[in-house]
Amino acid sequence: MARLLVHVEGETEETFVNKVLEPHLRGHGFTDVGARLLGKARLRNRGGGIRAWPSVRPDIILHLTEDAGCFSTTMVDYYGLPHVGPGAWPGRLAAAALGFPGKAATVENALMDDIRKEPGDVADRFIPFVMMHEFEALLFSDCNSFGSGIGRPDLAPQFQAIRDQFGTPEEIDDSPVTAPSKRVQTLVPGYQKPHLGNLAAQEIGLEVMRGQCPHFGDWLTRLEGLAR
Repeated sequence: MARLLVHVEGETEETFVNKVLEPHLRGHGFTDVGARLLGKARLRNRGGGIRAWPSVRPDIILHLTEDAGCFSTTMVDYYGLPHVGPGAWPGRLAAAALGFPGKAATVENALMDDIRKEPGDVADRFIPFVMMHEFEALLFSDCNSFGSGIGRPDLAPQFQAIRDQFGTPEEIDDSPVTAPSKRVQTLVPGYQKPHLGNLAAQEIGLEVMRGQCPHFGDWLTRLEGLAR
């Protein structure tokens, strides 16, 4: 009777877990799948970014300690993770100097190493995951469905032109100008990430996303296996 809690950074990811991921994982044997916003994320300004790791870590540890029968994972954007100063996430600064293939693994391995410092089996039930480079990358998995999902099928060719510049959607870079969400906002003024992003995600579907986004696909496969 597997249960899963996904620690997310914002309302977009929270909705994605509840509307897209939860029904899929229930079909793979989970009895409960839920999302929990990291800290007081709902009270932050939408542009405020993710919380510092030293304040996120206790949330994860507390959940794993209090609920010994539940798995826990993260779903946070690599793009927005603090990488310097006391609030830096483990591995994020080192990952910035690496090529794309090593970025996610460097952060995730560092997160796992930090959680392993806790006694007991806490780390055995923790699955760190960072999205490359952010949630909107998933939407470039199927540009026609992306356009249809947000009611702008006319933008599909422009979405596809962006997608075609990269080997996978996850490689769309993370500068303040060219990160996936920034590219979308340029084409869709007033883009409402929680609402429109999830309409597009439901239109595209998990199977297409996992086929186009290998890192996301590996995470999804691992989660599916936890309930067996």
